[in-house]
Amino acid sequence: MDFNKLLLAMGVASTIFIVGCGDDTDFSKTTQPTPEPEVTPLLQAFAPNGALKAQIRRTQYGVPHITADNLESLGFGSGYAQAQDNLCVIADGFIKANSERSMYFGPHASIDFATGLPTSEDNGNLISDFAYKALKIRALAETQYTQFSYNSRALMEGFSAGYNQFLADVEAGEQTAEPFCAGQPWVKPITGVDVANYLFSVALLPGAANFLDLIFYANPGDGEEYLPRIIGPAGSSVQTAFVSDMNRKLIARAANITTPDTNPRDLGSNGWGLGKDKTENGKGMVLGNPHFPHTGNLRFWQSHLTIPGQIDVMGGSLVGMPGLVNIGFNNDVAWTHTFSTAEHFVMYNLELMAGDRLQYMFDGEAMPITKETVSVLVNAGAAGMLVAEKDIYTTAKGPMVEAPPALAPFGWDDGQAFMIQDANMANIDPLDHWLAMNRASNLDEFQQAFKNYDGVIFNNTMYADKEGNAFYIDDSTVPGFSDFVIGILKTTPEIIAAKAQAGFTILPGNTSTFSFSEPMPYERAPKLERTDFVQNSNNSFWSTNLAEPLENFSPLYGPERAQLSLRTRMGLTLMEDAAGDDGKFSVAELESALLSNRAYLPELVLADLLSQCAEQGDTPVVVSPTLSKDLSASCAALIAWNGKQDNDSVGGALIREFAHQFDQDTMLTQAFDYTNAATTPNTLASDGSALVALAHAALNLEAAGFSVDASLGEVQFVEKSLPDGTASEVKLPWPGSHNAEGGFNVFSTSLSGDDTLIPQHRYAAVMDVLSGKAAASGLTAQGYQIRYGSSWMMTVSFTDDGPVAKGLLSYSQSSNALSPNFNDQSAFYSTQKQLRPLLFTEADIQASLESTTELSFQRND
Repeated sequence: MDFNKLLLAMGVASTIFIVGCGDDTDFSKTTQPTPEPEVTPLLQAFAPNGALKAQIRRTQYGVPHITADNLESLGFGSGYAQAQDNLCVIADGFIKANSERSMYFGPHASIDFATGLPTSEDNGNLISDFAYKALKIRALAETQYTQFSYNSRALMEGFSAGYNQFLADVEAGEQTAEPFCAGQPWVKPITGVDVANYLFSVALLPGAANFLDLIFYANPGDGEEYLPRIIGPAGSSVQTAFVSDMNRKLIARAANITTPDTNPRDLGSNGWGLGKDKTENGKGMVLGNPHFPHTGNLRFWQSHLTIPGQIDVMGGSLVGMPGLVNIGFNNDVAWTHTFSTAEHFVMYNLELMAGDRLQYMFDGEAMPITKETVSVLVNAGAAGMLVAEKDIYTTAKGPMVEAPPALAPFGWDDGQAFMIQDANMANIDPLDHWLAMNRASNLDEFQQAFKNYDGVIFNNTMYADKEGNAFYIDDSTVPGFSDFVIGILKTTPEIIAAKAQAGFTILPGNTSTFSFSEPMPYERAPKLERTDFVQNSNNSFWSTNLAEPLENFSPLYGPERAQLSLRTRMGLTLMEDAAGDDGKFSVAELESALLSNRAYLPELVLADLLSQCAEQGDTPVVVSPTLSKDLSASCAALIAWNGKQDNDSVGGALIREFAHQFDQDTMLTQAFDYTNAATTPNTLASDGSALVALAHAALNLEAAGFSVDASLGEVQFVEKSLPDGTASEVKLPWPGSHNAEGGFNVFSTSLSGDDTLIPQHRYAAVMDVLSGKAAASGLTAQGYQIRYGSSWMMTVSFTDDGPVAKGLLSYSQSSNALSPNFNDQSAFYSTQKQLRPLLFTEADIQASLESTTELSFQRND
């Protein structure tokens, strides 16, 4: 499908009306402020007389228990405690959202912080800064700030006050900041608007933020008009050389821009909500297992938050979340999230007015594409601080995007251009939405949070409660199209073909018929109530419970009747066979299921593979014209494998490499059948292709210097980075499986993209023996260096005496190398196949109390 011909293929003048995207309405989210009072009159938003007070008590592993009397003070304590634990990560998030990375770090994102020199001259910071300018989130944060509810503003302003108080205490010598960013000019006081701007940037992660390169490149010209211009200070030979070099590299970078992956970090999770028919005591249980980057702005952080009589909630949150829990529990309900398959934006193909690349046709009228000149500061090293300006192009509903001619699909020429409308743009609901979930005491109240707000920006939600109810909903922010439009999206070949090729929905933008201005309402979101279970492992809503498949929803929520991932199939298998003979989970069985480290692919094919091994014997398997391999030792290692991916699992690394060479489409002979989705496809092909994959895997493993019978713990490890980017002296063996092998508790070597400028030590990749490219598994000569995967792990069971919860933050509470909580939970996970108790009751907190901090601050309005 040629996207440039989508308008013609759809038939501009046909009776099928085409989606419009270009009226004069503001492209910010149009949700109005929630009328006061928002919840109950007893919940106070701002501190009386501006006197903020919070208590932070820390227990084992540095977990903060924060108590306050109002939301502003709760945010105050949260901002202070988060800065204590993860100052550099949070500060970088503010810098990125404010388009200031080039100002402090220069134009390149990949920096060797030991030398100050770029490891890759990628201009990543410059592209990020200008693209966020085009997204206008800072301007929106400033103009929309008064539209946030009192509760949201109280939390954001309290958080900024706590963050700033920590900086003041560092300056006064009363606290110690992380070495990497201590005293750096980019670590500076913030305001509530900065917090709002940061939240706006996070909301765009599953959508427009994946198109930063294409937003940067977008321009109506055919030459190098997209390049920034240096406008000050006065020129010099050093400056001229720097600008020339920067532009040369930007041109090279533009030539390599690729169509964006709408989920580039493969963000994922597992989540279960168990109802009364699936638990031994007839009360609800929740398993939370988000798979997120271990570094950067998407780190989780644990806390326990209390406003006496109003809020008492514990769990994990992304750093920067002011005074609320994203995944957790209170006395009555528990919930978790997974990354949804839903699309949160639409790309529109604009029909340009003849002879004018800055006007497009919409309902027969010409609409403007607006040109604006913006600037950023660039730290140019010897050339000093320079001012770079650039033209950006936007419509009333979102930024223009363009790929270079060599990459064609999204071109800007005389006839057409492309833009993006993101349903999460300037979403002001997230804090109110999670506050309502944090405070819910039953299913009705929890569901009401979703009816009132559209703030769960990119998540599925799984829930269970003390009454034994289980509930699922994907009410992530999805463009709100009518049933008529949804029917066309499902049946129009050109739209279906374009989505299949791009991976996201592309719609012509010349009429208003399919315009959207609001997200899909609660009533039309996929949802399910059960008394046995709901679950999700990043397949779509359809497979929440295969006894009651969810169907007939907008295709923007994800596919129906589609093949399940190996990880989802592993989760469904665990749901059936990890609960013991009675089929009902106990607390211990739920924890065991999470940490079983089983892998679905070897469970599916290993018996047949070993039979083929026996037939092959010691006859070498031909991998290529120049490579062959005797599989005797490899097959012996597979026989010795204990069926799990634990540290002591002999052959575990070979299983990993085999999984990365395995092709389900060709190596399984029984095709997918949606009526048997949990068990198909299956049956290993007998054509020898699996043996070739095994031989290929063995050769890659040996090329890295490991034997085929190496245990997983010999190869897979975590090694924290120090402030100068070097590796710490502690290398921890790391149990856990991988998506490729159908693991449930999964990890990988993936970095977190541009989500942090904090240096991360890394080892050079091992090259695949056939392709000559980096091994798909992330294998290095040191092994698998884990930097992504299970993060905040949690199990919650309701009892007559309240919730019983266990959990673990796999990478530990703090990113500060000087903190005692920098590596403690990581060491625990490395050696203990269990979670730790979550201390929720006052008696448990007192028994493990390690420190108490009383905070106060007088706000002067």
